[in-house]
Amino acid sequence: MTTTVAAYAAPAAKAPLERTTIERREVGEFDVLIDIKYAGICHSDIHQAREGWGEAIFPMVPGHEIAGVVEAVGSGVTKFAVGDKVGVGCMVDSCRECENCEAGLEQYCLKGNVGTYNAIGKDGEPTYGGYAEKIVVDEAFTVRIPDGIALDEAAPLLCAGITLYSPLRHWNAGPGKKVAVVGLGGLGHMGVKIAHALGAEVTVLSQSLRKQEDGFKLGADHYYATSDEATFKELAGTFDLIVSTVSAPLNLDAYLSLLKTDGAFVNVGAPEEPVALNLFSVIAGRKTLAGSGIGGIRETQEMLDFCAEHGLGAEIELIRADQINEAYERVLASDVRYRFVIDTSTI
Repeated sequence: MTTTVAAYAAPAAKAPLERTTIERREVGEFDVLIDIKYAGICHSDIHQAREGWGEAIFPMVPGHEIAGVVEAVGSGVTKFAVGDKVGVGCMVDSCRECENCEAGLEQYCLKGNVGTYNAIGKDGEPTYGGYAEKIVVDEAFTVRIPDGIALDEAAPLLCAGITLYSPLRHWNAGPGKKVAVVGLGGLGHMGVKIAHALGAEVTVLSQSLRKQEDGFKLGADHYYATSDEATFKELAGTFDLIVSTVSAPLNLDAYLSLLKTDGAFVNVGAPEEPVALNLFSVIAGRKTLAGSGIGGIRETQEMLDFCAEHGLGAEIELIRADQINEAYERVLASDVRYRFVIDTSTI
C-alpha cells in the first residue's frame, strides 16, 4: 500500500515551492521506509527547480541531502533495522550491472543512475526528493549515519560532503600536497574541512576576504581574494590540486596557471553557461582539467565514517519548511553560512 506524505514541491519551473502531498511507493522486499528528519538545501536544487540545467520534471520535490530514521523495512532487508539512523544522497538506483556499477561507481552508471528527484524510476514513475516527511529507498542506496555525527549536520554530507571527499581522495590530497578550494560556500566549506583532515596544506580562493576568519576556523592554512590580480601572480605554479566549487563561469586559464606541473583543476560546481579555455593552459605543464560528480555508495559510507572519526559535520542554519523560498534567494545571494537544512517536522 502506498503512503501519502506531506512535501514541498515546485509546481512548475521557477515557481515558488508550496506545500502539497505526494505518494510514496509500497515498501518492497529490499526497501527501507525512512522517517526524514532533516533535508539540506543544495544549490543544485535551485538549478533544477528553475530549469537552469535543462528541461525538468514537475511537480518537483527537491532534496538529495536526506537524514532520518528507519521506520520500516522490507522482508529481504539485511543492512538496516527499524530505528537505525540513515541517509540518502543524490541517487536512489542504477543499472547495477555495468562495469562502473560493479566497481562501486554507481554515480557514473553507463546507463544513467536514477536521481533522488527529477528522474524516472524503474517503475516508470517520477522520483521525489527529501523535502518531505518520508521516503522509500532500496537498501542498496541507503547509507548508515554514524553516531558521531548529529543528524542535522549529517544531512549536507550526503551531497556536499561526498562531492568534495571523492575528488580529494581520487587526486590524493594528503600530507605534502598543496590543495586549493575555490569558493567557501556549502560545498567549499566541507572541502576545506575534509582536505585539512586528510593532512593537506589548504588554501581558500574566494572572491573577497569577507569569510577569511571562517576559512581559518574551518582548517584553511591560507586565504586569498581572487578579485585581487596580485593573487594569480603570487600563487602561480603553487598547487597540486585545485577543486572549484562555484557554479559561475571562471577564467579557467587564470586558475590553471596556479597549478604545478602535473597538477589538476577539478570542477565540482556546474555553471549553467559554457566556459572558454585556451588549450595551451593545459598543454604547458601537462596539467589536467577534470570534473567529478558525487561518489558511489561504498565511498559515501566511507566518507561518513571518515567525518565521524574526525568530528566533521556541516556548518548549518536550520530553517522551517515555510522558509524554503526565502532560503533559495539567500543561497543565490551567498547569504548562508554554510548550508540551509530543513527541519522536516515543520512540513
